[in-house]
Amino acid sequence: MSVRTLTLDNPEKSNALSAGAVRKLLDGVKAAYTDGTETLVFTGQGRNFCAGFDLSDLEITTDAALLERFLRIEELLQAVYMAPFDTVCCAKGATWGAGADIFAACRWRIADESARFAMPGLQFGIVLGTRRLGNLIGEAAAYELLAQSRPIDARRALELSLASALAPEARWPELIEQRHAARRIRGDALARLAAQTRRDTCAADMKALVESASVPGLVERIRRYRAGLKKS
Repeated sequence: MSVRTLTLDNPEKSNALSAGAVRKLLDGVKAAYTDGTETLVFTGQGRNFCAGFDLSDLEITTDAALLERFLRIEELLQAVYMAPFDTVCCAKGATWGAGADIFAACRWRIADESARFAMPGLQFGIVLGTRRLGNLIGEAAAYELLAQSRPIDARRALELSLASALAPEARWPELIEQRHAARRIRGDALARLAAQTRRDTCAADMKALVESASVPGLVERIRRYRAGLKKS
């Protein structure tokens, strides 16, 4: 299988990531490591790519359960970031939180004009994807983007190099096929190229996440953050 597509398929919740959805994505990425995939594509059904975590169970969950979910999403992001093949993410509409982190972890990132990006984790004390974002857009730009913690549109994402290209959704399959067909490096050579063009900071990234997410009161911090959004 040369091109494999993983589609987030919960449009009623803007493809927000439940624990089960993260497990399925991680299983799909791991399968791609061994099935001959050379291009792995992430897309979303409906109007939005991904609205971040599905926190509909926030009132009944625990700090420990949330920590487990953050660990799994970091495991997913690391598997995408260090993949031995090309990775492509296609963003439209809401691309928030963990959805924006999946986008940033991919090597080629296409945004529809409707795409809006936000990475609010630090507002409730979570360090997720920060170093990868700095590697992608530069340390200074990442600092300003995360410190201001405001949504940005697709054109601003392109200016920052968070997005690689702007294109309407209808053109995504054509552009992905063109990119895949134009690549002359295949197989083991592609895997070696991938390994040599990524900084492996996985251990440090996981450590930073665990240290931030294990501070007591995680559920309450997220609850206060969401309450603040409703008031603004």
